[in-house]
Amino acid sequence: MYARFRQPVEIVEHVSDTALEPVHAAYYSGPPGKYLHLLLQARRDFLSIWRVGDYREKVSQIRLLGRQIVLVNSPEMIRDILVKRRDNYERKSPQMRRALEYLLGDGLFISDGPTWRQRRALVSDIVHKDRVPAFSPIIERTALDMVRRWQQIPDRTTIDILPEMAALTAEIISRSVFGQELGNADTAEVSESFTQYQALVDSTNPGYFLGLDEGLPMVRTPALRRAVRRLHNVIDRIVEDHLAGRGSHNSMMELLVRRQKRNPELGLNAVALRNEAATIFMAGHETTAATLTWVWYLLARAPWVERAVHEEIAAVCGDRAPTVDDLPQLRWCQAVIEETLRLYPPVPILARQNGDADQIGDIAVRPGSLILIVPWLLHRTESLFEAPHEFRPERFMDGRRPEPYSYIPFASGPRVCPGQHFGMTEAILCLAILAQRFRVVLSPDQKVVPQCRLTLRPRDGLPAMLVHRQPGPAGEPVAAVPAGRVERPAVGCPHSA
Repeated sequence: MYARFRQPVEIVEHVSDTALEPVHAAYYSGPPGKYLHLLLQARRDFLSIWRVGDYREKVSQIRLLGRQIVLVNSPEMIRDILVKRRDNYERKSPQMRRALEYLLGDGLFISDGPTWRQRRALVSDIVHKDRVPAFSPIIERTALDMVRRWQQIPDRTTIDILPEMAALTAEIISRSVFGQELGNADTAEVSESFTQYQALVDSTNPGYFLGLDEGLPMVRTPALRRAVRRLHNVIDRIVEDHLAGRGSHNSMMELLVRRQKRNPELGLNAVALRNEAATIFMAGHETTAATLTWVWYLLARAPWVERAVHEEIAAVCGDRAPTVDDLPQLRWCQAVIEETLRLYPPVPILARQNGDADQIGDIAVRPGSLILIVPWLLHRTESLFEAPHEFRPERFMDGRRPEPYSYIPFASGPRVCPGQHFGMTEAILCLAILAQRFRVVLSPDQKVVPQCRLTLRPRDGLPAMLVHRQPGPAGEPVAAVPAGRVERPAVGCPHSA
């Protein structure tokens, strides 16, 4: 019905022997001023609506059916919104709240006001960076379990990396949050159900643009109800097991329960516990799974970086498995994760709804407007990152750091992701443990299409050939990235999504 309003999405990818511009949507070139067309395009894929001029440091606005939309792509203004004037911008957008409330209830990710302030302090303490070392053995053991499972797969077998990473991170989160194993059946149930939920949910909510400040309640189709029921069944069962004493006394869930017992005023009844457990579980499992999937894609397309990672692991660990104690020396592994988060931030849109009228730059902002901070744009702005579309992990090495508020894969300010230290440790350690023993290989003409729904994933997963490798001896030199990056004729990957 809407096909005539939508512009086909061209996917760009440039690969040479020494440089990689990984897949991204080409710049939007639809007719200017046709904002309804733009909304319909965004409903299909939010990453395909940006013109070349949007990838610049600036603040701009449009009006869509009377609703003001302000795009903020300036580190200085982002700091103002997320930190200095945060009270006016603490509310997530109606689109995000409506899209997730059915799944997460009043969980921390979409709550605000007193509920958010009360639970934020509680959850932040539980996933605080000082607690990460206590959970790192769980990450190590779970990743090694996957190594043993992958070793049973015949060499050069094609597997889909996305559900594999989802199973890995779901198991890590289950063991960390609840202190018990999920098992293959439940990890598959979680991964498949959340994939279905993302495909079905409407994250644009046209009612908001028609004047309803809270948007319209989400239509709960039978398929959507089934997806949520499957997810809740898994989470409810392990919450109930934990409350019945069948979970670890050192788990995150146990810390929540103990805190509630000491402070009954928190009001964490069974439903609230489920909502917070579901929020930690889904946020922790999905975002890291997406990041690790993109890491495998990037390493497969940039073999010079892959060699540097392998040689670093060999130099630091030899033939023993990497551990959390090795992380300070695994600089390439960390840089690869950080660069992956720059190019493919798991949540590429940070949307807020302001409470009071305000001024952002030279734009007067009405109450209840939609404020968009888009890491996908910000991280690819040329004035902030040289060759912004290229995969260059070395931009995060040798003490180099991006300009403040130009790199925000975990958001920033009071609503920064409380689990960022856990997630970073998890991603680096899983990469090192798996890359020591395996490579993945993509065919040169394989089309990988990034798609933004609630999170940023490869649209059709990442089918790839799993190649077994042996750990190298200690002391090998770490290769440098080839100098003299020269653009070769592009290996084009145009694709109509």
